[in-house]
Amino acid sequence: MKKIETYELNDGSSLPKIGFGTVNIQGAIGVNSILTAIEAGYRVIDTSTNYMNEGVVGEAIRRSSVPREELIISSKLPGMAHDYDKAIKMIQESLYRLGIDYFDKYLIHWPLPKQGKYDQAWQALVDAQKFGLIKTIGVSNFLEEHLNTIIDKTGVTPATNQIERHPYFNNNELVETNKKLGILTEVWSPFGREINDVIEHKTIAEIAKKYNKSATQVILRWNLKNGVMPIVKSSSYKHQKANLDVFDFELSQEDIDTIDGLDKGEPGRVEGQHPNEYEEFG
Repeated sequence: MKKIETYELNDGSSLPKIGFGTVNIQGAIGVNSILTAIEAGYRVIDTSTNYMNEGVVGEAIRRSSVPREELIISSKLPGMAHDYDKAIKMIQESLYRLGIDYFDKYLIHWPLPKQGKYDQAWQALVDAQKFGLIKTIGVSNFLEEHLNTIIDKTGVTPATNQIERHPYFNNNELVETNKKLGILTEVWSPFGREINDVIEHKTIAEIAKKYNKSATQVILRWNLKNGVMPIVKSSSYKHQKANLDVFDFELSQEDIDTIDGLDKGEPGRVEGQHPNEYEEFG
């Protein structure tokens, strides 16, 4: 099994360049999917309280032959717990659900700026890190103004910002903002989720044929070329392995530009979830 290349973070830690996502992975089938992913070589396991599967992830951790210290377990704070005290308790509750002593990485799931409490939530993560509950702290779906607010108020810059990014919504401006601030961009929905024709697009298929790779492998390489970390999900061991087989080729700049050209702007979002508008309260 090849070791996955890593990114260095602004807090001195590192992350493999590809992680395994668990949205909609539940029950016994979900445990098996996570176990095969770990066997395939994934070490970052990305979950969230709102995925309703922290127990499943915890069970997979216990059943896995890979030592706990080699796994990077990441979860996310739900919108209902942005108040400082609620956030501290929610982090502890999630640890109990998973049956682990600490998170390797923990994010605020959405900023919910209409509620105006994401700075409280961020302070809770900053303190939870000091308490030893979390190793690396970050955010998800934060725009530049949200990032600037929490950095200005706490003096602490997130290590990562997990955002939507795929060929129909490349989000390049936010990727560049993250880079400017020294934040690693993580990517959710790299294949477009419900927009099934992303991986069937003729242009991507032609590029894939040129490199003797699949459309999904080309999309992952496109992300890696931009210095971001895709979080991928697959229940098939074959596809799990294939999604890691992307470190032996490079896309030309012309092909990168061609894929960037598929961007549809705001209409390209998979579920129309703009971070300034979306209200998430799980």
